Amino acid sequence: MSGLRAMRSGLKVFGLLLLVAALGAFTLELPPIPQPLEYHRFADQRGFFGLPNFLDTVSNVLFVLVGLAGLRFLLGSSARRVFIEPRESLPYALFFVAIILVGFGSGVYHLAPDNGRLVWDRAGIALALMAWFAAIMCERVSLTTGLRLLPLLVLAGLGSVVYWGLSEARGAGDLRFYALMQCLPMLLIPALFILYPSRYSGDRDILIIIGLYVLALLFDVSDRPVFRLSGGLISGHTIKHLVAALAGYRILHHLQRRRIV
Repeated sequence: MSGLRAMRSGLKVFGLLLLVAALGAFTLELPPIPQPLEYHRFADQRGFFGLPNFLDTVSNVLFVLVGLAGLRFLLGSSARRVFIEPRESLPYALFFVAIILVGFGSGVYHLAPDNGRLVWDRAGIALALMAWFAAIMCERVSLTTGLRLLPLLVLAGLGSVVYWGLSEARGAGDLRFYALMQCLPMLLIPALFILYPSRYSGDRDILIIIGLYVLALLFDVSDRPVFRLSGGLISGHTIKHLVAALAGYRILHHLQRRRIV
């Protein structure tokens, strides 16, 4: 029986590696994708209280609040009952730190949007995604696997942002690998659901979180249409911040109420 389990485990790992390889090969086949300069010209450029791009800027406070609330929970006594092993909390701690960095990075970016400032915004996003993916790996595959992959995932995520920033500085911008780092967790986490049973309740919450993140991306690309449809009340990019912060809060909410199964 142990030999059969080992074979099944090997097949699962092979399947995941095959999916990653396929996505990597597809990414390499694409032509370089530069950052469109018009991306920085957001629909809502209204300033208030001396702050330019007011709503896009101040809405980032939500990320900081979610990150602080998450760290407060992890440092409290109630967090002990939601982790089988204390070290499982490490990727989540990194995730909530990253969410705080997203808040500051995106806030600074929206004060004067350009590629240079966008690097710091995207670095926080990449760090948060990779930390959350490692947390799911710890819970689904094994704690050892997740923690060993954590630094590699962080390196890959931040490396994709650095590569994009350097490529833009050379006048040959290439977003392909940053886009890949965004897609991988969204595709691999559902695959982990299929291949590995959970040790915790709340799988539905995780799927909702993925849905919220995808919804945030859709609002991002619908910045101007949403601004027009709302009669100039709110832009798609501001709503993106609200929905993405809600996704971060849902991760905290999931931790607070999940149970060991």
